[in-house]
Amino acid sequence: MTTTVTTSPTAAPHRHPDLRRPSLLRLTGVELRKLVDTRAGLWLLITIGLLAAALVVVQLIWTPDDEQTFVNFFLPTLLPVGLLLPVLGILSVTGEWSQRTALTTFALVPRRGRVIAAKLAATVLAALASVLVGLAVAAVGTLVAGATGGAGTWRFEGTLLLHAIVFQVINVLMGVGFGLLLLNTPLAIVGYLLLPMVWSILGTMIRSLEGPAGWLDTTRTMEPLLTPDVTSGQWARLGVSLLLWLGVPLVVGLIRTLRREVS
Repeated sequence: MTTTVTTSPTAAPHRHPDLRRPSLLRLTGVELRKLVDTRAGLWLLITIGLLAAALVVVQLIWTPDDEQTFVNFFLPTLLPVGLLLPVLGILSVTGEWSQRTALTTFALVPRRGRVIAAKLAATVLAALASVLVGLAVAAVGTLVAGATGGAGTWRFEGTLLLHAIVFQVINVLMGVGFGLLLLNTPLAIVGYLLLPMVWSILGTMIRSLEGPAGWLDTTRTMEPLLTPDVTSGQWARLGVSLLLWLGVPLVVGLIRTLRREVS
């Protein structure tokens, strides 16, 4: 008696049609939501908006009438916002490690590079939004100045807006770079605020460092961005300084984040 054994071909694994990796646009939206999900991030954004508005109010009260123009209202908002906004960029990176959410994030999106790209995109969008806030409060200030006897002049050069965008994007990306490099919120904030400041002080006090400081001190190299005209030499100095304070932390931090073990 013989027995015939029939075998069926192995079924191919079924792939669920809905299980697709999230797009970079969707990841960026998630990272934007994360910026306001934490209490620190939310209050930092509120503080930035209130500070920009407060500067305009102060100018309306104490600035001479002939200086109450749209440009003079807009430019002062860039400096404090440019100081606080990078802290938001730091929090967007270091929060994954300090709040121990990195394990969940990188489990859902195993390719860490895509997560980091989304964080960079989200912080750049936040920088662009900060420029829009500055324009809005400057417009309100100009309207009030015109109604209360101030100059109320609206003259504004387009290159100044471009430089303002570059200024804020550079600042926030520097914050992200320090966050990626140190992966610790207090250390990254102190490093971002302290190291460039120490270098700026040393470049002012020590004569032999005055020449290199002209190329490596971001306080000096970014100052022309607050004007409508930037020369080619000033762009060159800005580029060299950014290699040190933006390029190095960003590249080294990216390598460290991609290789660090999540526990």
